[in-house]
Amino acid sequence: MANTTNVIELKDVSLTLSSGAGPVNILKNINFTVQQGQSVGIVGPSGSGKSSLMSLMTGLEQATTGDISVGGLGFTGASEDDLARHRLKHVGIVMQAFHLIPTMTALENVAVPLELAGVNDAFDIAAKELDLVGLGHRMEHYPTQLSGGEQQRVALARALAPQPDILFGDEPTGNLDGQTGRAVIDLIFDLSRQRNSTLVLVTHDPALADRCDRVISMMDGVISDDTGDTQSVDGKADIISKVASK
Repeated sequence: MANTTNVIELKDVSLTLSSGAGPVNILKNINFTVQQGQSVGIVGPSGSGKSSLMSLMTGLEQATTGDISVGGLGFTGASEDDLARHRLKHVGIVMQAFHLIPTMTALENVAVPLELAGVNDAFDIAAKELDLVGLGHRMEHYPTQLSGGEQQRVALARALAPQPDILFGDEPTGNLDGQTGRAVIDLIFDLSRQRNSTLVLVTHDPALADRCDRVISMMDGVISDDTGDTQSVDGKADIISKVASK
């Protein structure tokens, strides 16, 4: 890539949580960087630490040890307010669950977060984003009046409306049928590419992972393989097939 600026950097990152049986090491000594505009698929079996890793990168969870920098902000010592403001300006998140507010229309679900962030023309921006994801004719509908695929498109428009530098997705097609999921993924990749935003996707879907520039495989809280690592001997297809066979 022409632009090799690192927008995500993790150095010696670990996450340990307490439990009734004692400390549980969720993530252990994670190190990697992600370049601006790169698309990265994070794969691995359930319980491997994928979603926990995303929670750290989005600032929703705090690392036990190590340093994290995302979009120019170092997370060490950052307050919850700092992290929240950073997410509003620089980070978009699309989850498996749509998390739409049922009493708000599609337009309001996209516009209200923008208003809370102090954007003056929030409803105009929201309308444009909904039009881009193919829902210009469904703006006044409530979530219960929308299909699962349409709800996820609203969630995608909401995530992209602030023009984030980085878009994170945690199983964004997990609640969708195959055809609908492929349509949503096409939108995610197309819109991210148009805006040169960095894309990080946690997924069980081999086809989705294969579309990414780079694949990171997790196993038991560590990175077991990474096509972005010059020491890795496995390519994308090898890594994805290993995960799919587990």
